[in-house]
Amino acid sequence: MYWQKSRKMDQIISIFQKHGGYARMKDLKGASVQSQAIAQLVQDGVIEKIKPGLYRLAELPLINMIPISYIDVCKAIPNGVICLLSALEHFELTTFNPSEIYVALPHSSKPPKMYYPPVRSFYYRDRFYNYGINTIKTGQGNIQIYDKEKSICDMFRYRKKLGEDIALEALKNYLKQNDVNIQKLTKDAIHCQVKTIILPYLKAMVA
Repeated sequence: MYWQKSRKMDQIISIFQKHGGYARMKDLKGASVQSQAIAQLVQDGVIEKIKPGLYRLAELPLINMIPISYIDVCKAIPNGVICLLSALEHFELTTFNPSEIYVALPHSSKPPKMYYPPVRSFYYRDRFYNYGINTIKTGQGNIQIYDKEKSICDMFRYRKKLGEDIALEALKNYLKQNDVNIQKLTKDAIHCQVKTIILPYLKAMVA
């Protein structure tokens, strides 16, 4: 009996491994995995429930220095883009450590339903949502995240809501990095409609 249970456990885990450590309920049901077995694995801490119908192995390696929580979000919210403070943290542009994952969604999207990690959603109009998205490929799936310059411009767009001090810190830290691209930053500032706000700070910092 123990051997059969262990073998079934290995079969279930292999389903997750084939999908980069994640599995949807329909995949598990398609492999004749019972709901009771899934609930037991969650209780035992072998897998974690990310959102209704989506699970992942509790232990996954860090890929390309990408937090597993970012992968969780992009798996659970296919049209979500890592943005603002979470993007700044990824690019080492802020000392602020957000307790939520900041995600941009198209303006007409419905609020996402996630159990973990905690998510803070921002609804962007098409002009701002579609611009500046980078895709990072990992063994578990792709991450959508705004690039450095777009993330800084977004922070200035949301400076009154999230803090102008954080936006200024991000700009200062960006200018200290080796891959600074003032031309692109200016172009993004124009696109994001924050040129008149960023340029005076930029001129003062590079003077």
